[in-house]
Amino acid sequence: MKKEKITAEIIKMECLAPDIYSMWVSAGRIAAGSHAGQFVSLYMRAGGDKLLPRPISICEINREEGLLRLVFRVVGAGTKEFSSYHAGDGISLLGPLGNGFPIEKKEALLIGGGIGIPPILQLSKELPGKKKIVLGYRDRDLFLKEEFEKYGDVFVSTEDGSAGTKGNVIDAARAYGLENGTEIIYACGPLPMLKGVKSYGAGYGIPAWISMEEKMACGVGACLACVCRTNHTDKHSRVKNKRICADGPVFASDEADL
Repeated sequence: MKKEKITAEIIKMECLAPDIYSMWVSAGRIAAGSHAGQFVSLYMRAGGDKLLPRPISICEINREEGLLRLVFRVVGAGTKEFSSYHAGDGISLLGPLGNGFPIEKKEALLIGGGIGIPPILQLSKELPGKKKIVLGYRDRDLFLKEEFEKYGDVFVSTEDGSAGTKGNVIDAARAYGLENGTEIIYACGPLPMLKGVKSYGAGYGIPAWISMEEKMACGVGACLACVCRTNHTDKHSRVKNKRICADGPVFASDEADL
């Protein structure tokens, strides 16, 4: 679907955990044309240094009612402002942006870490095969965990050991032997986690798709602020770089040079 900018109405707003917020917005055609792994850009109300939009991954899609769910962590002025909004408020939104996850009917291992967990929820709903889901948290604030349990077997890791396996998502995957039977891996999270996922998949000969997190400026591929290195030469620039916002954020793990 061609991207468009609209003023969306906030339908529901809630705090899921400290500094983690869930926002349902009425997005009409944008919701109808969105797919798991894509994102939207949200605009603040004020101008000046707040002119640039903030990219937020799509957590859930209700195409029938034209709704999008966005789950984000408060990390700066933009997300702080968004967290103060209420149901009935309007918010400027551009989307859908980026390329989502390929949907394959295979036994899948889904891995989400931190604020990379929300984009995995819609994917868990769309994938038709058996799903094993590993979620990595800082502590026992296990936001979205119960919602994931509707769509597959859920395994948890926490950095402090307060719930599930102590350590990271790869520690949990290895502890439960989740590579057994897995035909494809999907992952979203911080770069160190994605490096671990790439190595884990390669070690067992399992193809993996990763969604990369990066600070963005324009969000549409014009400014080249979110370029990442790849193992293949781009046919336009003739260098081994791609734009995370426009060419990604989802890449095959063997394509991304992590």
